This record gives sequence, structure tokens and C-alpha cells, in this order.
Amino acid sequence: MGATTSCCVPASPKRRRNAHARLESFTDPELSREDSCTLQHISDREHVDELNMESNPADHPRAGTIFLSKSQTDVREKRASVFINNATTRCKHSSCSTIFLDDSTVSQPNLKYTIKCVALAIYYHIKNRDSHGGTVQDIFDEKLHPLSNSVVPADYDDQEPEQKQIYRFVRTLFCSAQLTAECAIVTLVYLERLLTYAEMTIRPGNWKRIVLGAILLASKVWDDQAVWNVDYCQILKDITVEDMNELERHFLELLQFNINVPSSVYAKYYFDLRSLAEANNLSFPLEPLSRDKAQKLEAISRLCDDRYREVRRASRKRWSSVDNLCGVPWVPAILS
Repeated sequence: MGATTSCCVPASPKRRRNAHARLESFTDPELSREDSCTLQHISDREHVDELNMESNPADHPRAGTIFLSKSQTDVREKRASVFINNATTRCKHSSCSTIFLDDSTVSQPNLKYTIKCVALAIYYHIKNRDSHGGTVQDIFDEKLHPLSNSVVPADYDDQEPEQKQIYRFVRTLFCSAQLTAECAIVTLVYLERLLTYAEMTIRPGNWKRIVLGAILLASKVWDDQAVWNVDYCQILKDITVEDMNELERHFLELLQFNINVPSSVYAKYYFDLRSLAEANNLSFPLEPLSRDKAQKLEAISRLCDDRYREVRRASRKRWSSVDNLCGVPWVPAILS
């Protein structure tokens, strides 16, 4: 009878909690070993991303650009020759009466000098290319897909183009299609992304079609009114629309359809291009600050000040001790 009574009486909540705790504390050693083998710590995953950062400079803002690293050798040689020959360059410096500014900013770069810098970056890519050559893509070979009806020489792949030749080719496309300077920077991003993803090198025999494909894709992604493929056939008279479509399709496939350019990557390429221009004595034009530009700068600063005035008022303390009062008066700048 006592056994029957103990069966019918439910266990107390305290006993149920203790039993549940004993069940939770029991772990299978085989199961725990298997789970510990499959789990990966978050620091290991972040370390893998850091390793891939250097190989994908067109995706990560902290990775150095390829063209700037390839230009370091020639820049050091130029600086050594300038030091030996005691050559001096004339620089413009601002004074109290005159302020020199260039009209190129990260949001509105100078078109002419941006194209020159991009052409210089492509030139260093071709000149200091890797000796092993990388993979070969037939879609970019000018012997198989020429851009003109003229016969391609047999030693065409051995004739390195000059910087002026690259600049004339890029300038013709940009001026005829009326593309912007921002599109030139995105073109360089796509070019280096292609070389990284496809593990290929840009050579004298394929640089024109690679640059053409990068410009074609950048104009469609960046500009609101994109240039159609048939429009490039009007610029390059001997190329067909089918060839342009095939070039665009292969370019996208080699990029793995990754056409996103973050603002941080864009800014990195812009400032690296300015560094490249400064190292090669290709400085942006400096002009004295005129009255009209001063008024525009003053209007822009006034607009920004009105926008953040409410934020400053909200963050300002409504009380403060007189003993600790050390405020700095805010005085607006007046340009006359």
C-alpha cells in the first residue's frame, strides 16, 4: 500500500528541477568531441578574411592597389635620377593674398587628369607585368578578335605601348561616349578585379579589349544614361555588336557578376591615383581661388552648417558650472 501511495503522489517542483539539472549536466563524450571538431572559432574566420584581403584589392578598402605597387620601382628610379641631375620642379604655394586650389575632388574629379592617371596605371600594369603570364582568355586576344580591319603584326604581343597611346585610346572612348571622370576610376577598379579573379595579366596583345570591356561595364553601372553597345560600334567602326555583347558577357562571368564598388574602395583608388600622379610629376592643375569659387565654397559651408545646427543645439548642455566654464566661441569664416 505504501508503494501505491508513493506512485500517486507527484514529485515536488524542487525535485523536478534537480532531476532536470542532472539531465542537462549529462553530456555524451563522443558527441562533444564531434561538435568540437566541426565548430570554427570566429577569430579563425576573420583571419581567413584578412588573408584574402591582399589578393583582392578591388574589393577591400584596406588592401593596397596593384597599380601603385607596380609603379614603385620606376618611381624610385626616377627619384634617383632627379637627385643625381639636381633637377628641381617649380611648385606653387599659397600665400595670404592668393590661395591655390585644384578643381578635382573625390566626388567631382578632373576628367582630363583622371584619364591621364588611369592611362598611367594601365601602362605600369603592362610594363611591370608578371613573367609567368597567368591564364589566357581568347576573348581579349586582338589577334583572334581585332578591333580594326588592319592586319595585326606577328610580334604585336611584344610591342609595349607607350603611355600616350593608352591615353589616346581611353580619351577617344570617353570623349566620344561623353563619360564622366568617376567612370574612369570605376573602370580601373573593374580592370584590377578582372586580373585578380581571372588570375591573368594584361599584355600588349590584350590591353585594348580589356580596357574596352571595363569601360563598357563601368559606363552601364555608373552613368544613369548608359551607352549602348551599338554606340561603341560607331566609335570603333570595324567592331560588331555581336563581338561587343560577347565581350561584355565574358567580362561579367570572369568578374563573377561582382559589379559592386563600395564608396571606400572608390575613394581608395581616387587617392592612390593622386599619389601616382604626384610621384610621376603629373600634378593636377592649380588655379587661384577666385571670388566666384569662394562664394560657392561659402554657400556650401553655410548649407552644411544649417543642416547640423539642430544637431549641435540638441547636444548642447542646458546647464554648466561657472567654475568649469571654458567654452570656445564659434566664429564663422568670412571670405571677401
